[in-house]
Amino acid sequence: MPSNPRTMFGIGGDVEARATDILANRMTDGDAIERRVIQALEALGLPYELMRIDPAFADTAACCQRYALPLDSAANTLMVASRKEPKQHCACVVKATSRLDVNHAVRKLMGGSRLSFASAEETMRLTGMMIGGVTVFALPPTLPIYIDAAVMERAWVVLGSGSRSSKIKVSPEVLARLGNATIVANLALPLDASPGPDPR
Repeated sequence: MPSNPRTMFGIGGDVEARATDILANRMTDGDAIERRVIQALEALGLPYELMRIDPAFADTAACCQRYALPLDSAANTLMVASRKEPKQHCACVVKATSRLDVNHAVRKLMGGSRLSFASAEETMRLTGMMIGGVTVFALPPTLPIYIDAAVMERAWVVLGSGSRSSKIKVSPEVLARLGNATIVANLALPLDASPGPDPR
């Protein structure tokens, strides 16, 4: 499934002949985090496909529509944060056709603290990734990861790559190989389901 890593990262021909330090100086932040994500993914030992996309279509719904991908096979990695100090964080992976149950399922997993989605700035500070590129791979090793069991039922899933310029297509089995991940039943709700009251 994956091509030669040099092909995947656009390193070939004249670029390959350049000195490593010149290449490093020209690498964008997105390139750097994508490399780190790919290294983490390759260490998990399953085949994958790195799909190049137009960054303008990085958001899940737009990406699926632009590249004819089934929305039901797309999964979002969402960062959640406690509202009070000391701050707690976790990453949650849910299908794009569902909605993360922050008020109940995630709150229970995190010990009852009031929660909200992490801001773009907080997400960048914690992961080094921009919204639209956030992925479950290469996250801080102490960060809890919760994966909705429904994601594991797909033959393959499309996930972020850390960069807004690509996506990763891979078997969901790879998620079970993450050392700090927990598969959770009913972590997400159908999009049309009522979220219910926010318990105080």
